[in-house]
Amino acid sequence: MSKPLRKVVFPVAGLGTRFLPATKVVAKEMLPVLDKPLIQYAVDEAVDAGADTLIFVTNRYKHAIADYFDKAYELEAKLHAKGKEALLALVQGTLPKNVRAIFVTQPEAFGLGHAVLCAKPVVGDEPFGIVLPDDLIWNGQGKGALRQMAELGDEQQAGVIAVEEVPHNETDKYGIVAATAIDERSARIDHMVEKPKPADAPSNLAVVGRYVLPSRIFQLLEQTVPGAGGEIQLTDAIDALLKEQGKVLAYRFEGTRFDCGNKAGLVRATMHMAMQDPTLEPTVRSFLADL
Repeated sequence: MSKPLRKVVFPVAGLGTRFLPATKVVAKEMLPVLDKPLIQYAVDEAVDAGADTLIFVTNRYKHAIADYFDKAYELEAKLHAKGKEALLALVQGTLPKNVRAIFVTQPEAFGLGHAVLCAKPVVGDEPFGIVLPDDLIWNGQGKGALRQMAELGDEQQAGVIAVEEVPHNETDKYGIVAATAIDERSARIDHMVEKPKPADAPSNLAVVGRYVLPSRIFQLLEQTVPGAGGEIQLTDAIDALLKEQGKVLAYRFEGTRFDCGNKAGLVRATMHMAMQDPTLEPTVRSFLADL
């Protein structure tokens, strides 16, 4: 991996059934954490990592994300006419001018690996990132998780996968890695297992929603045998990459992860972000004290 990270893939074709009925009309990636949708936090992290091409793998029914990043002529004209320049800047700042958004349709939901494979024609032959917007990772004013991983991948000439320790009884919810430590934050992955039962898990180091991978992963995805439900697992292709190249790193990122794929995680993220806002923090503390 000798090229800088320029392209990031966002698999956003999921239906968000955990948030029904809201997600009947609102894409789950558009659910807000305070005044920004989840997808905006994900895009900001990708831009922080140096990406200038954002590839959204979506389904044919979800238009809200494309609408969100498109120009809102009428709204912008009204804000400008009323002199609301600060709000106008917010609306126009969802995507930097040097960054382009490309939308690719995933015809059927055949798993994360299949969603990533749909981005192959746009990514081409260069390393790329993958961000799952359900996982909001916040590092304050420090480097975003994807930027940390991109820098490590460039330095070590290796793929990098974000990991986090999870309770042993929850290993069946994640891809789990067995790894040999290099330093406090990085480790060399020995092998990976997709959603093992706690008794069979090689560790409690779980893969979470950030990846930096070489383009070779696309060929390996094409060779991956679909599993249950006809799904192509990204974990299986990464395991094949390990066997072929022998070097993929697990990385314990700096920052706090919120699993916003469920209601509890979205509430935690909202409370956390509210506490970072000096105008909202007193309200949150007062409310909690009253409870």
